[in-house]
Amino acid sequence: MPPGITTLAADAPTLSAANTGFMLICSALVMLMTPALAFFYGGMVRVKSTLNMLMMSFISLGIVTILWVLYGFSLAFGTDAGSIIGWSQDFVGLSGIGVTELWDGYTIPVYVFAVFQLMFAVLTPALISGALADRVKFTSWALFITLWVTVVYFPVAHWVWGAGGWLFELGVIDFAGGTAVHINAGAAALGVILVIGKRVGFKKDPMRPHSLPLVMLGAGLLWFGWFGFNAGSWLGNDDGVGAVMFVNTQVATAAAMLAWLGYEKLRHGSFTTLGAASGAVAGLVAITPAGGAVSPLGAIAVGAIAGVLCAMAVGLKYKLGYDDSLDVVGVHLVGGVVGSLLIGFFATGGVQSDAKGLFYGGGLDQLGKQAVGVFAVLAYSLVVSAILAFLLDKTIGMRVEEDDEVSGIDQVEHAETAYDFSGAGGGAASRTAPPAPGTTAAPTNKKVDA
Repeated sequence: MPPGITTLAADAPTLSAANTGFMLICSALVMLMTPALAFFYGGMVRVKSTLNMLMMSFISLGIVTILWVLYGFSLAFGTDAGSIIGWSQDFVGLSGIGVTELWDGYTIPVYVFAVFQLMFAVLTPALISGALADRVKFTSWALFITLWVTVVYFPVAHWVWGAGGWLFELGVIDFAGGTAVHINAGAAALGVILVIGKRVGFKKDPMRPHSLPLVMLGAGLLWFGWFGFNAGSWLGNDDGVGAVMFVNTQVATAAAMLAWLGYEKLRHGSFTTLGAASGAVAGLVAITPAGGAVSPLGAIAVGAIAGVLCAMAVGLKYKLGYDDSLDVVGVHLVGGVVGSLLIGFFATGGVQSDAKGLFYGGGLDQLGKQAVGVFAVLAYSLVVSAILAFLLDKTIGMRVEEDDEVSGIDQVEHAETAYDFSGAGGGAASRTAPPAPGTTAAPTNKKVDA
């Protein structure tokens, strides 16, 4: 029997219907986050790239699900091999798992744990897509996802959460994915954009969001789904830790949104809708690793610090010259780093573990561990992702042709457009005065601007 499975023996945990139901609901909430991300990103791009942006997130649901069943769950959570990777034959194809078998030490079935972790694996590569808007071939993107989850996400998930993984054994705290999800995706995004280059017109043409209501819808759904993402990561609801994480998720997100808006007002003179949505996401990212280690007051600090630092970081792309289309680096990489490192300062030692941060008498020990985890994942993901992008670019090509990028990637890659304006003329015509009785309306060649 591979690690992670325990049978229903008399002295073993027994299946909890309450925890099982709770975790299935949390899994569904995390699944919702990928379409929510598609809306969030889809509203931030120009009209001509909307469908491509939606599809770059949505396709991850298909690709990663199949890979997870075939071998991903085994690589991430199977029997440890050298603290680097896992492998358990019973997990391959999910073929050797019984219905009544429980995840080791918990009261939920292995199937429930597997599907919950699957949703994390689906979301993570979708996060990368926001940095690559407007310019990547869809076939190349699909192949990149396949390769990236195999050689980056599955091993890193084992490092951080797998029994025997080297960061897990070191004592790095990552409650729900600050390193494995957000730093991993943000560093990968940076690696890829350094290889494929900038969009046509970067820093010259206005590239404003085409639908801020769509952005707000996506942000709201992300906020909602994130409760499953974070509170569910304790794998049950028996000791109150998940409840603390739920509260801290709300508190940090609120603080980050307010901090981002405050910075934006002082720096640019306005409270923007995009700033509110981005600030909320920055807070969600930062509290993801830290929420099980800090108090609600600590969560306010984590959120506020992340809100300001992420708001500052999104402008770096213009100064440093890398084209991170939708600020994946500025929000997810920076937010993940901030949230992970602040555990070393704000961990109380009274929630998920007894590890204490500097401000609670724990010295610098936990901060050092967090720094190792942060920079190990960042460096590995950055380098390997850049190599994958380089190989794909030199073989099948990563970017669409320049003319196709200018005309619109939706039509080129998907033979569709996000909005059909063919009927807009009727509405415009109805606003003109009717011809006088007994006369004929003069013909017009004036084109209605939809």
